[in-house]
Parts: sequence; structure tokens; C-alpha cells
Amino acid sequence: MEVKDRILEKAADLFMRYGIRSITMDEIAAQLGISKKTIYQFFTDKDEIVEGVIDKEIQKNEDECKRFRANSEDAVHEIFVALDEMEEMLKGMNPLIMYDLEKHHPKAFKKFKNHKYQFMYTVIRENLERGLREDVYRTGMDIDIISKQRIETAFMGFNQDVFPHNRYRVSIVCYELALMYLHSITNAGGKKLIEKYLLERNKKLSHEQKA
Repeated sequence: MEVKDRILEKAADLFMRYGIRSITMDEIAAQLGISKKTIYQFFTDKDEIVEGVIDKEIQKNEDECKRFRANSEDAVHEIFVALDEMEEMLKGMNPLIMYDLEKHHPKAFKKFKNHKYQFMYTVIRENLERGLREDVYRTGMDIDIISKQRIETAFMGFNQDVFPHNRYRVSIVCYELALMYLHSITNAGGKKLIEKYLLERNKKLSHEQKA
């Protein structure tokens, strides 16, 4: 792996675990066993590292969303597949990371916002259209409004004013909001699929806990 990629990978790992603000260039260098001077050969400052990490995360998210769609049986299943991946990611994520990004790294945050309101909006909208074609989502919805509402609630778990991190786990909040969303958009056939995938999910979790 190239040195630049190693720096970004280690920085992403540290940011996810401890938040962005608390991690210094010295810490990244120490964790990699290289000098800070070496990092500066590839990045002018921490802002540029954060931007690089966000670029990689955005690309990873786009690739995963395409994979979710390709590997899912139907529109409801697509959301459950995404939920499983999201839960795994949130287990190791410091909930302050979104606050740090918005507060201290505006250029990187702008990239994330563009991704959120363009790519993710499209993914949600296409899932709604798929569900309508498959006759598992209810008709009569304003797809544009529902797509935008889903984008906002998807990130509500990071909002400390609504869900203080000392009282709520982000992964649980995001899961509950996703289930509420699914129930709001499905018809009777879609609700049967929700029950099917919930049963499969619970069996899997029960098996993993016993293992």
C-alpha cells in the first residue's frame, strides 16, 4: 500500500474511534511509526487529510449502495441490507465525528453535504421507485418529499440536542428511525416483507450471541 493511502487509512480509523478534533498529526504519525515530516510530504495540513478521508468514505459508500441494490431480493430487503452494514459501521464510530466535521472542517463537510443531498437522495428515490414497481410500497406518496425526509432522519441520531450521546446509542436510534420509515412507506405486502426480514435478522443475532 502506498504511504499516502496508509496515512488516510490510519487517519480514518483514528477519526472514527476518537473523533476528528482529538487526533493530531503527531498522533497519526506515531500510530504509523513514521515522522510527521513524512506526512507533510503528502498533505499540507490536517484539513487536507480530513478531506482525503471523506473522499474515500464517499467512494466507499457509493460502491456499497450499488452492492446493496445488486444483492437484495426486493426494495425492502435493500434497506435491511443497508441497515446491517450501517449498524456494523456505527459500532466503532465516535458519535462526535459529524459535529467535528461540521464545526472544524467546513470544506470536507461541504463535500459530505453534497454527497448526502445528491447521491444519497438519488439512492433513496430509486429505492422508492423500485418498491412501487414491485408493489411493496404504498402508492400516492410524494417521492421527492419522502426522499428528503428520509435523508434528514437518517442522520438524526448524531444530533445531541435531540438524542444526547450519554443517553442514546446512535446505532439504536438510526435503526428505530429506519424501521419507522419502512413502516410508513410500505403497503400490506411490504409489511409482510418487513416481518420476514426482521425474523431473519433476529434469528441471526440470536445465533451470533450464542456462538
